Amino acid sequence: MAPAAAPEGHPTMGVQMFSAGVSACLADIITFPLDTAKVRLQIQGESPTSSGIKYKGVLGTITTLAKTEGPAKLYSGLPAGIQRQISSASLRIGLYETAQEYFAAETDKPPSLGNKILAGLMTGSVAVFVGQPTEVVKVRMQAQSHLHGLKPRYTGTYNAYRIIATKESLSTLWKGTSPNLLRSVIINCTELVTYDLVKDFFVGNKILADDVPCHLLSALIAGFSATLLSSPVDVVKTRFINSPPGQYLSVPSCAMSMLTKEGPTAFFKGFMPSFLRLASWNVIMFVCFEQLKRELTKSRQTVDCTT
Repeated sequence: MAPAAAPEGHPTMGVQMFSAGVSACLADIITFPLDTAKVRLQIQGESPTSSGIKYKGVLGTITTLAKTEGPAKLYSGLPAGIQRQISSASLRIGLYETAQEYFAAETDKPPSLGNKILAGLMTGSVAVFVGQPTEVVKVRMQAQSHLHGLKPRYTGTYNAYRIIATKESLSTLWKGTSPNLLRSVIINCTELVTYDLVKDFFVGNKILADDVPCHLLSALIAGFSATLLSSPVDVVKTRFINSPPGQYLSVPSCAMSMLTKEGPTAFFKGFMPSFLRLASWNVIMFVCFEQLKRELTKSRQTVDCTT
């Protein structure tokens, strides 16, 4: 069944995809240092050949990175991060509403919780397969250090794509797809569904109007929920993607190695920067997303009225 045309006043699929892509890119640019701090904390203790620097806390990691490797290091991998948001967020967030409406089309009722979860599963899965190469390059660029004589593996984003594809294999660009798929599905379902439910609760019970304060609070709650559930998978994904060939035989062996060598707490390394990053990313993205799609829909209606 083809999706019905967007009713008047309702943002089209194109408007939602564009708004999601632009909002996600803006959120990524602002919060990228937190993401870099999260990656450094997650890989800390992984290899004896690392830089030897110990990172402590979110601000401590950011400060140490800026002092030892320069402020620009906090944005290492940003081009791949932007590419990831364009290819991934525009799909997983921009198609979410269309997908849940599609699943609810047979019932002629508002989308149920099951419809929302199915929509999150579908759009999250598609986004991972499309955007995984950008995720691999982003993580590796954020993780590499030039301190203590360690030669960086890559000189830049596009150099990383080329070296990974030629010296390892083209399929390495999809390395870590399974843990990233699990992480993305958890985050997508938790983040989008929680945001939807909390926003509907506030608006439906007339606690808050459907405006910026409501969007901000809903995004914060969604960000905490998504971080809590996805942290173990996120750490394993980061370790596995960043590992050189042969270090781990598989994703489960990576997880078991972490458990036996570092204990259960290793799965929550970088939790605070993860939460700060995801919560702030959610707030910026969802507030911008809601406002942008509202303004674009108004502009489209104005153009339609004048033609």
